[in-house]
Amino acid sequence: MTDQHPESEGATVTPFLAALVIIVLVVIGVGLASWLNRDDDAVREGIVRAALGQNDALQRLDYDDFRTYTCAREAGTADTVLDNQRRSVADKGARYVGNVLDVTVEGDTATANVVYYFDNDKDTMIDTPTDFVLEDGTWRVCSPVS
Repeated sequence: MTDQHPESEGATVTPFLAALVIIVLVVIGVGLASWLNRDDDAVREGIVRAALGQNDALQRLDYDDFRTYTCAREAGTADTVLDNQRRSVADKGARYVGNVLDVTVEGDTATANVVYYFDNDKDTMIDTPTDFVLEDGTWRVCSPVS
């Protein structure tokens, strides 16, 4: 009586094995896609870091740090950059980065739309087309500071 339906045991395991194979294939596919996109993510991260870092340095009036996130041709002089920043804060309040959108990379250059807003008018978002360049292995903002 122990061998009532031996063929039914194999039939119940098959759907579970099929599901397991599908899950493993999906996990491998997701992992492979992530691995292939890691370079794109790192580049985007570097560009976002440059936009945020430059803005943060300006808010702190730290010219040396500003230069870290700004390409050489747009770095200006400490007096000019900091004087312009002081005037901007007096007129509009502190400037914040709301978002970095539409990042497009072509070799060692990139563009993105950096969305800013000011403390005195937090509801008005300013979409600013911004250029970036890879200098000394680091992405830097390479547009005039607005």
